[in-house]
Amino acid sequence: MGKLAVLNIKGEKVSEITLNKNVWDITPNDAVLYDAIVLAMASRRQGTHDTKTRSEVSGGGRKPYRQKGTGHARQGSIRAPHYPGGGIVFGPHPRKYNKKQNRKERVLALKSALAYKNINKEIIALDNLKLESNKTKEMLKVLAAIKASKNILIVTNELDDNVILASRNIPNTVLLGTNEISVLDVIAADTLVITTDAIKAVEEVLG
Repeated sequence: MGKLAVLNIKGEKVSEITLNKNVWDITPNDAVLYDAIVLAMASRRQGTHDTKTRSEVSGGGRKPYRQKGTGHARQGSIRAPHYPGGGIVFGPHPRKYNKKQNRKERVLALKSALAYKNINKEIIALDNLKLESNKTKEMLKVLAAIKASKNILIVTNELDDNVILASRNIPNTVLLGTNEISVLDVIAADTLVITTDAIKAVEEVLG
């Protein structure tokens, strides 16, 4: 089992925590992880796109000109696909993009994402995350002290009102509870900032 330094909000090391090897130290399964990412991104699609076929566009009720003797190719409607304003051939129509993945695969995908964060040393553990005020500058001080930058994912076991308000205006920073954490959030983050309580909660569910 690997050990991870635990910092306070001032960036000072206060202790160490032993990570559960069955969660943070597994060999990542890239295939299952890929499927989970595709599933998560597909679920964000509304699928409300639509185009009109030649039977749905307006106009074109009569034959534009007689069948023979005009020198032109015969036509039955000015709303055929090759006419301006005509129907669309093979265009998109409303559909669902839902994909399925069984529970064991979803668990393995999340463990694989967390394992990559551990392998790449992109995890910062905090003893707790409590702020005296809900000012954004307070959270910025904490992130600067613990040297968290770029795309940051903050995970806590319990969401504190001050932390929610202080972090919501910081660009590229996402705050989640342990019951909300997803593969896509973990993969998209450059740094995972997680409290020790959250680590234990995640290990309890995934271990």
